[in-house]
Amino acid sequence: MVDIVAAGWDAPDHVRACTTLRGGGVSRGPYEALNLAMRVADDPRAVEENRRRLRAALALPAEPLWLRQVHGTDIVDAAAMRPGAIADGSVATGPGAVCAVLTADCLPLFLCRRDGRQVGVFHLGWRGLAAGMVEAAVASFETPAKSLLAWLGPAIGPGAFEVGAEVRQALSGPGTDGCFEPSLRRGRYLADLYQLTLRRLRATGVNDCSYDPSLCTFSQPVSFYSYRRQSVCGRMASLIWMQAA
Repeated sequence: MVDIVAAGWDAPDHVRACTTLRGGGVSRGPYEALNLAMRVADDPRAVEENRRRLRAALALPAEPLWLRQVHGTDIVDAAAMRPGAIADGSVATGPGAVCAVLTADCLPLFLCRRDGRQVGVFHLGWRGLAAGMVEAAVASFETPAKSLLAWLGPAIGPGAFEVGAEVRQALSGPGTDGCFEPSLRRGRYLADLYQLTLRRLRATGVNDCSYDPSLCTFSQPVSFYSYRRQSVCGRMASLIWMQAA
């Protein structure tokens, strides 16, 4: 059985959004069990079976648009692109397309219009955050920012996301006070990826934002893959789509 965490937001009923957990797949070794990424040296046959199980368990209307993620800010239309498109986010404006990003510590950002007429999911690591992915994600919607809902999916928590001074400098700016705490190691800091993302969202005008701080990918090896914990590992999928009426 495929295990998921459903997005905890007040989206319209026809909008489906979730992040997969590790359980329910056939991958082995460091990729055990529901690895959904092809580009991590897992057995492709296992990944294909995991993706088949995912489609069946969630009754997906189509194969998710699997992107080639590069920690950038490009966003594509899920209905118009083929798998392997180089981007770090996708949007959909009707039923039939499934938006997806893969993560293993990075933050999956879900956005949805309050009326449910457009949805999207975006891959946010520190590089994408610094490059402006939050702002690009909000701008990809055909509605004012105040009309959007946001859900921040499972990601590395502030007690585990240790960064150097160069990352702190890249992410620091107005409104980031309290987002960095000194680490036990000199010259290192613990960064709060959730708060950094939330503050950027609110700066764009998105105020209805939700997340569950207990869903730390680093500290829960049974449930989540974590690149920081184990560099050879699988990836979870964060998916959003619209059910047909």
